[in-house]
Parts: sequence; structure tokens; C-alpha cells
Amino acid sequence: MDILLDKQELEIQEAISSLFAGECSTDLLRKSEEHPLHYSPELWNRFTADGWLQLCLSAECGGEELPLSYLALLFELAGYHIAPLPLHSTLTAALIIDRHGNEEQRKLLLDVSSGDLILSHAVVEQNGRWSTNAITLEGRIDGEELVLNGRKGFVGGFLASSRCVVIYRDASSPENLGVVLVPTDIPGLKSEALISMAKDGEATIHFEDVRVPLGNRIGETGSGNKIAREMMDFSAVLYACMMAGAARRTLDMAVEHAKQREAFGQPIGAFQAIQHLCANMLNAIDGTVMLAREALWRLDRGLPAHVHVAQAKSFANEHCMMTCRSAQQIHGGMGFMLEFDLNLWYRRIGSWSLRGGTIAEHRRTVSAALLDTPGHVRIGAVPGSSI
Repeated sequence: MDILLDKQELEIQEAISSLFAGECSTDLLRKSEEHPLHYSPELWNRFTADGWLQLCLSAECGGEELPLSYLALLFELAGYHIAPLPLHSTLTAALIIDRHGNEEQRKLLLDVSSGDLILSHAVVEQNGRWSTNAITLEGRIDGEELVLNGRKGFVGGFLASSRCVVIYRDASSPENLGVVLVPTDIPGLKSEALISMAKDGEATIHFEDVRVPLGNRIGETGSGNKIAREMMDFSAVLYACMMAGAARRTLDMAVEHAKQREAFGQPIGAFQAIQHLCANMLNAIDGTVMLAREALWRLDRGLPAHVHVAQAKSFANEHCMMTCRSAQQIHGGMGFMLEFDLNLWYRRIGSWSLRGGTIAEHRRTVSAALLDTPGHVRIGAVPGSSI
């Protein structure tokens, strides 16, 4: 993997940054937190009109077919500006439909590319665990329909979405998972809004004999376990990218403050303790960026990437949170005030660190790959599992 950005990547990075810098103010962020759907429709329309959702989708689905590494740039900048958009929920689901959906499902991505269709994806259940073993939502075949019963929690972007990609457990074969595309207005599906620390539109959804056509299932028979794991990996690594971008913004805010705030007749940035703290923050951010981009690079090439995703997300959870807290410390007491802008980034980094897998869950994956596998260690394999 080439860690240096080429000319096209730099141009795209600059264009996305320019859009968010001009359109995504902190006033807009606070306003979006009070919006019923917890995002900015105006920014979404501008963002999608410029074609940014199309970057890595296939050409037949209206995309540009660029490598997944471009998504890292997009999500890092979305995190840097904490853009109030259903970007993560939509693109994670869209990537799975693009890779594994049937012809009819993939046609929906034309509407996704234009911004007319917002997607969501549902993984976590009542116990909150980020694990395929924790999935209990039941899917039972009845004639030509799939009947779903159970509950999903912490579903990002659901309130704004028209379709949700749902992972379920096959009632006739409990060791197998399935993935299905569910309209959000279908009978039997109920939702309730969750006010998370990030205030960005999560929901709990209840399935009570929800009936969807069998044709809504994504992927071939027997491929559900693989697709479910792939969707979870995409979700986790894209969260890591956003966390890296958000952490970088808190570092920039801290550095600027350290240059201006004076103590004992000089800027506090002149003190070695502050300098070392900022150096640690930069190392944490760059480490997250490298791990997340490598994981996406491997996913793009079909290489084993599950453990690499776990490395990226566990590192991001710990070190991006440390970066934000260090920024608050450098700002002193005002860094912890709800009204201060830094609090917007703190709340989102804190919330994202709990989504897509916690530190403990991802470290368990990494340690299992290192310690629980006999013989040579193969990073990227899923130890003790068929998925």
C-alpha cells in the first residue's frame, strides 16, 4: 500500500475539504441536532449534487469505481467537520448492495448516488455486542416471504432512511446468518428514536412478523455469514476513519489555543508538557489513519482484513478519545463546557467509539488471532469461526 496520496487523491481531498469548510458551520451542527431526523437536508442535497456518494460505487450503479482508499479521505474529512449527514449509514449499506445485491437491488443505488435514497444498516441488538454470535433477530421462511421477529438497537440514520440492510439469524439453520433489504415503512416495523451522546439520529427498531419478499435477501444462499461480517467490517473501519478526522480537528483547535493562551508571560505552547501532549496526539491520529487506510486497502483487494479492521477500530477507540481529552485539557476548564465548540467533537468521538465495536471486543479479535490459533499466525483470518 502506498501511504502517500497521489495527485488525484489530493485534488479530491481538497475539493471535499472546501465543500465542508464552506457549508458545515458549528451553527449548522447544533441546528441539525434539533432536526427531527438529526441531519441537514440542505447540506445533504449540496453534498450529493457534487457526486461524492458515487466515488467508490460501480459504474453500472452510477459510481466512479475508484478504490476504497478514497472513502478514507471522504470519511476523515466528514469526521474533521463532523458533517451532519447520513453518510456512514448510507455508504456502508450501499457498498454491500453493490458487491452482493441482485440486479433489482443494485438499481436502487442509482437513487443513492443522486441522494434521493438514504439507506441504513442494522447489526447490534439488545445486548449491544458487536459480534455475529450476538445476533438473534429471527428470519423464518414462509412460502415466498421472509418473516422477521426481534429487535435491533443503535441503528444509525434509520429515521432518515427508506431502506435498511438487516442482519438476521436463519430460523431453519441457526448457525447461518442472512442479510436482507427491508423498507423502513413496511407493516410490523416500528421504531423509536434514541438520543445518543452524539445526537445524530440513532434508533431502536422492532420487528413484529415483518414480511418481506424472499427476493429482498442479499447474496446467494449460504453467503450470509460472509456478507454479514463484511458489512460489520465496513461499518467499523469507516467509523475509525471519521474518528481520525474528528481527532485531528481537536488537535488543530488545541494547537491554535496553545499559541494564543499565555501563562507566565509566554504562550502555553512553549511549555514542554504541552508540546509532548500535542506530539502524542499527532502520533495517535496518524496511527489511526494508517491502520484504517490499510484495512480499507485490503478490503478493496479481497485480502484478509478482519483483524486489520479490529486493529484500526480498537486503536481509534482508545487513541482518538485520548486526543480529544488532551485537547480539552489544553483548553482548561472551558474545554469541558457544553457550549464550547470542542464539546461537539468530544460527544461524537465518544459516541463513535462505542459503535462498530468497543476496544475490548476488537482487542479480543486481535488477541485471538495471535494467541488462540495453532501454528503460524495469519493476520486477517477469523479464528475459531467459519466467517
